Amino acid sequence: MATLTQTPAAPGPGGLPAGAERRTGRWIDDWRPEDEEFWENGGKQVARRNLLWSIFAEHLGFSVWLIWSVSSAFLLAQGFDFTAQQLFLLVALPNLVGSLLRLPYTFAVPKFGGRNWTVASAALLLVPTLLFAFFVQRPETPYWVFCLIAATAGLGGGNFASSMANINFFYPSAKKGAALGLNAAGGNLGVSLIQLLLPVMVGGAGIFGLVKASESGIRLEVAAYVYAGLAVVAAFAAWRWMDNLSSAVSSPREQLTVVRNRQTWVMSFLYIGTFGSFIGYSAAMPLLIKLNFWVPEPAPLGTGIFFAYYAFLGAGIGSVTRPFGGWLADRLGGARVTLGAFLGLVVFTLAVLWTLSQLTPNPTADPAIALDNQSWFGWFLGFFLAIFACTGIGNGSTYKMIPAIFRLEAERGTAPGTPERTGALHAATKRASAAIGVIGAVGALGGFLIPLAFSAPWVADPMQATRGAFMVFTCFYVVCAVVTYVVYLRRGTRAGSTAGARI
Repeated sequence: MATLTQTPAAPGPGGLPAGAERRTGRWIDDWRPEDEEFWENGGKQVARRNLLWSIFAEHLGFSVWLIWSVSSAFLLAQGFDFTAQQLFLLVALPNLVGSLLRLPYTFAVPKFGGRNWTVASAALLLVPTLLFAFFVQRPETPYWVFCLIAATAGLGGGNFASSMANINFFYPSAKKGAALGLNAAGGNLGVSLIQLLLPVMVGGAGIFGLVKASESGIRLEVAAYVYAGLAVVAAFAAWRWMDNLSSAVSSPREQLTVVRNRQTWVMSFLYIGTFGSFIGYSAAMPLLIKLNFWVPEPAPLGTGIFFAYYAFLGAGIGSVTRPFGGWLADRLGGARVTLGAFLGLVVFTLAVLWTLSQLTPNPTADPAIALDNQSWFGWFLGFFLAIFACTGIGNGSTYKMIPAIFRLEAERGTAPGTPERTGALHAATKRASAAIGVIGAVGALGGFLIPLAFSAPWVADPMQATRGAFMVFTCFYVVCAVVTYVVYLRRGTRAGSTAGARI
């Protein structure tokens, strides 16, 4: 690695600070974001450029990951004969695979370089998109084949972990909350946009009076081809304009030491409550609206609330509030903001449960019941959007907590201004990035469990299964709030008191 240069100077070629050296393959050998002079004289420009294209690639990954969340609601109109439980499983499978891939995707960043892996991970999105486009045009395709295709969409879920781990290396500690929040929000918005735009692209719905639903039928393959093309653009942009950091290189064995750290598992548990809820509710919301507030009679528009007009709102709210959660955490402390997010989740989940108790179980074709349930939709949607806002704020604050926890551990064992402190902080950044992968993988499992709980094949009444699921979720959020307070805020604990404001 190149010798660190302390003399400030104007940015060099490509926006790099003077003294920061680059070798072939867009590797930067000298990267010191905690050095204020280095940061102000070109470092932040390089970081922002990498953040921009990281957001774009991650955004597409999330869109592909959740493509089944809305397309599953159109499969019946395409001639596929799947039950509600089968549709919920198609929605859940990408979340399971995506959560499992997050750990190897995190390890890929220090193994291959953040820029190199962004190129590869964007190119891999061609697998789920092209498979989707081919088989969705063939109603004779058996259900198990669609399960395999849906599972490949999990490749998009892995992008989040590698993207967050990469950006974590580029920014100084004081700016990680906002940077990671923006990076995650850009990805999370992919969920909202796929749910908004897919019905329009395939001809299943209009939008704001500007585009009308197609009269020639729904063509789901169109959306898949659009995102396959965008994946090619993302791979090229990452190859052309992103960078690798040689200071971020480490072995998987070195990274796996974080699994022995108690804080990794505490944060994994809390992340199930925030991100697991966000991705799980995002995946399930279109089907929840369709099954409880709409029936297909009389054709062609049916009766009640058409899911395509509202399904994207939840993911949109959760996405835009995520950087706000990171911003609040930078100022108030991540633990405090996380506790507030869980308390909000408890209150608003109980409110959604109350609205569901007012509904009549919605049979397949009874317009009268759909109209009766429709009167409660405003309450249901409002409370559900509040849940999404809390998950977004909690996502931002928990991701601020992760690097802060490892930084605090490094500071406790070293003296300020010493080489030992510098080395410990650098090692802490590596551990935090590895922990992001573990925590992201475990947390994303919530995205699989939530749709599975709503389908509840062991419960005969779908409405009863939905109500029971929300009761379980409420109890879980109470436990998460207690854990946050006891571990990170209660006086007398290692992370409590004044440290709690820093985490």
